Amino acid sequence: MFFGTYTPRLDDKGRLFLPAKFRDELAEGLVVTRGQERCLYVWSMEEFGTLTARLREAPVTNKAARDYVRMFFAGASDETPDKQGRITLPPMLREYASLTKECIVIGAMNRIEIWDAEAWQSYSDQQEQAFADLSEEVFPGGLTPSTTQQHN
Repeated sequence: MFFGTYTPRLDDKGRLFLPAKFRDELAEGLVVTRGQERCLYVWSMEEFGTLTARLREAPVTNKAARDYVRMFFAGASDETPDKQGRITLPPMLREYASLTKECIVIGAMNRIEIWDAEAWQSYSDQQEQAFADLSEEVFPGGLTPSTTQQHN
């Protein structure tokens, strides 16, 4: 599971240091894809395989599924981190996510997301209230344990 927020910089060659906490799980390879909201998704090979298997189940007769698969896989790039834990982000993906030097890398449960720092700040600011409001929808009953004991 990936979590946390990190601020690595993109170098002039399009390389980015993966956060140290994520390196072991991604050492054997990873796949970088377009993500939603103009960020990049980074998948472990195992998670990418699981996702691919699910996408294979979508009927080829479904236009939305075909469109999604085309965009998702056409922009995918498999990478292996170097000995320093860096990955190279292809120019097409850097352009898609408007990545320059300042980046934000977040853990998002089963994937990592790479954002332009300004884009992340803007997204985060916009989502702050929605995050609080959606808590009840996503987790009916809230995030508190369901069997709270009272002590008198």
